[in-house]
Amino acid sequence: VCMTNCPTLIVMVGLPARGKTYISKKLTRYLNWIGVPTKEFNVGQYRRDLVKKYKSFEFFLPDNEEGLRIRRQCALAALNDVRRYLSEDNGHVAVFDATNTTRERRETIYKFGEENGYKTFFVESVCVDPEVIAANIVQVKLGSPDYVDCSNDEATEDFMKRIECYKNSYETLDETLDKDLSYIKIMDVGRSYLVNRVMDHIQSRIVYYLMNIHVTPRSIYLCRHGESELNLKGRIGGDPGLSVRGKEFAKSLAHFINEQNIKDLKVWTSQMKRTIQTAEALGVPYEQWKVLNEIDAGVCEEMTYEEIQENYPLEFALRDQDKYRYRYPKGESYEDLVQRLEPVIMELERQENVLVICHQAVMRCLLAYFLDKPAEQLPYLKCPLHTVLKLTPVAYGCKVESIFLNVEAVNTHRDKPE
Repeated sequence: VCMTNCPTLIVMVGLPARGKTYISKKLTRYLNWIGVPTKEFNVGQYRRDLVKKYKSFEFFLPDNEEGLRIRRQCALAALNDVRRYLSEDNGHVAVFDATNTTRERRETIYKFGEENGYKTFFVESVCVDPEVIAANIVQVKLGSPDYVDCSNDEATEDFMKRIECYKNSYETLDETLDKDLSYIKIMDVGRSYLVNRVMDHIQSRIVYYLMNIHVTPRSIYLCRHGESELNLKGRIGGDPGLSVRGKEFAKSLAHFINEQNIKDLKVWTSQMKRTIQTAEALGVPYEQWKVLNEIDAGVCEEMTYEEIQENYPLEFALRDQDKYRYRYPKGESYEDLVQRLEPVIMELERQENVLVICHQAVMRCLLAYFLDKPAEQLPYLKCPLHTVLKLTPVAYGCKVESIFLNVEAVNTHRDKPE
């Protein structure tokens, strides 16, 4: 019997080059960031590990006995690992990433879920827009290990034939035939959606997330406010204004943003003086978000680390032990901050080019989401003052460029104690 909070098995459905792995990886990254232990299982990777050299599309022909046997073996090996992860390793969500294009195959997986007490949720990606498919092949498939020794044209031709191998037997999720299943069907990467029988909180979170992501190329720029008066004194928190160098950085930032010549850039700040003063120098409209305010250090606001160590020695030691979960007395933890920043992530997913002028702890949380960093590393990510991080989504991840704007500032980074 499946309990209310039993594990969730997400099953991808769709032809090759429809963005299934993109969705799987992105969803896995999001769920882990909000604190739901999630892992993806890509059946294609199991095949690559088993069959060291990929020859051609013929492996995927529906009448290739050997190919069918190997593919089934890989699917079973992946499901076995799913079971280990969800039933033994305390995983909450497993994403099973394969084509799963026949009703028979989906039935098998659904039964597997039932036998193990998992809730199964299907995510189908349907693309009819040839441009989307072509872009996907160029972006991802040409770089695939399967096509290391091929020219781009050869790879594309082979891959198109590979898609054809699935087309005849492809049975899409159907409103009538599959009315009892829980699923979301995504048409042309978010042009429209069909959502059926959402069973619980986690499924609704998944649907909400998948309905907010897009694949339009863009960049997200993250930076902290200019150096503040309290940064100079080594004091944390508070609501100080900018130092002389901080104001200098704000001017440099204006120059940098101008040079980048970014289409329809949106600028977001917190409601704290130091980010607003930084944005004012840009001479463009900006939006203030209270949720972007710096972590609340509670009773330790405006103290130096030495003063905290002196006045609250136990607190100081506790924070070093588990910086992610440690909550300042009457203040917040990084874990709290992630929950508070979730709407910012959702809105960043919806938008195109955005510059976020924020704070050290906030920037660490945002960066951990985009770079898929675990909670343990998050509070130690380096986000120096007067440095812009430019994040550009590529294939399955994010490219990071770090641009120091040549205005000196104090170093506010504290390494993890040995």
